Amino acid sequence: MANPDQRLVLSSERIDIWLLEVDDVHDTSSLDSYRALLAPQELALMGRFKLVQAGHRYLLARALVRVVLSRYAPIRPQDWRFEHNRYGRPLIVNTHDIARRISFNVSHTDGVIMLGVVGDRALGVDVEYMKCPAPIEIAEHCFSSKEITALHRLSPAQQPRRSFELWTLKESYIKARGMGLSIAPDQFSFEWDAAQGVTLDVGIDVDATGLRWVFWRLQPSPGHFAAVCTAVAADTDTVPTLCARRMVGLAHECLRY
Repeated sequence: MANPDQRLVLSSERIDIWLLEVDDVHDTSSLDSYRALLAPQELALMGRFKLVQAGHRYLLARALVRVVLSRYAPIRPQDWRFEHNRYGRPLIVNTHDIARRISFNVSHTDGVIMLGVVGDRALGVDVEYMKCPAPIEIAEHCFSSKEITALHRLSPAQQPRRSFELWTLKESYIKARGMGLSIAPDQFSFEWDAAQGVTLDVGIDVDATGLRWVFWRLQPSPGHFAAVCTAVAADTDTVPTLCARRMVGLAHECLRY
């Protein structure tokens, strides 16, 4: 449990992004201490990964979630409890008042783990490694017809970057909705506008929430793209700020984007 003097104030007006580079954590003593934080079902799932790297990343992601959440509420990392909604999204079930207000989302890929935390808001995050096969290879299946047309207007050199940006934005929105693959990624579109930046085009048959969705694009390293999505009430212009913290092990220093 975090020292009260080190605890962060949970806020709906600030999204905290925690970034952990996987290669920074590899010593045996640290990994053993992280395993001790996990619930039996998490340890069982970790043991099912066939690739050592995937299991290592899963361990760090689950430990990161537990340690970071204890920065906001007086609950020990090993005492956090989770259950999944019907779409598979993990939710906090601890009954402490602060814990009940926390919205979090985690994503990990080769090299980087990304965790987002905010109070009382829907939240989705996604990070992708650009050296994996470019999403343009699956564009016909996962991007909308508008996005595919816009993508083909770009030069071949520009298409991979735009594809990764699109994919992370789509994942962050789907995860913020908390409905998994029941929302098909080709049912909504993102458009680039020189004046307004990125805008979401989604029909009421896909999104009847009445909320306005706000997005941030990040590049945690030269080889990674990331996106953050949250919701604000449609009748307000108040948008939360974003504070990204780059982790060193499970210590941190604050970097603002």
